[in-house]
Amino acid sequence: MLNKSPLVVVTLALVACDTTPTASKDNTRVTAVVDLPTSPASPQAAPEKLVSASVHDFTLETIDGAQRSLGDFRNKVLLLVNTASECGYTPQYEGLEKLQMTYGARGFSVLGFPSNDFGGQEPRSNKAIKAFCTTKFGVTFPMFAKIAVKGPAKHPLYALLVQTPPAGEVKWNFNKFLVGKNGRAIARFDSGVTPEAAELASAISKALGD
Repeated sequence: MLNKSPLVVVTLALVACDTTPTASKDNTRVTAVVDLPTSPASPQAAPEKLVSASVHDFTLETIDGAQRSLGDFRNKVLLLVNTASECGYTPQYEGLEKLQMTYGARGFSVLGFPSNDFGGQEPRSNKAIKAFCTTKFGVTFPMFAKIAVKGPAKHPLYALLVQTPPAGEVKWNFNKFLVGKNGRAIARFDSGVTPEAAELASAISKALGD
């Protein structure tokens, strides 16, 4: 008598990694408006780093040394920017503060994250960074303590943000991630997209529901 045991078929799927080379820091202008996958199982996610799909789940040290949950910004549109004090893009602080003044009352906030990852252009202490930003550019938006935003030591917040298509490491100072009211990244802009750029203003207005 023939053995009629069921036949089991196993299918293996190979997922290719994106190996697209990153562009130079100069003359870069990349804009992508997307919805970030909510599941760490997504092909664009990095399960070993991507612990959340919402920035609201992170708590970081502020520029003054206190702990602050990004959940405090729930239901606000956010622009997360990695900053530096000695960069050619440093004058963007002024434009970022103008964005804060223009949209802040409508449920928007810039969040600054100083980083020394690019050319050693943020060598100052947190105290010195705060003094520099407030006295030279009149910054009033929340600033956080220095963190790594690229490489294996990057903060888990940025491990999440860099999954925003086109996925890849932050390329230079003053990259910008636009985050919706639900805490999910919806757009990313490279350093060459200034705070005054029409495309950035349009994305912010759309996220605010205008």
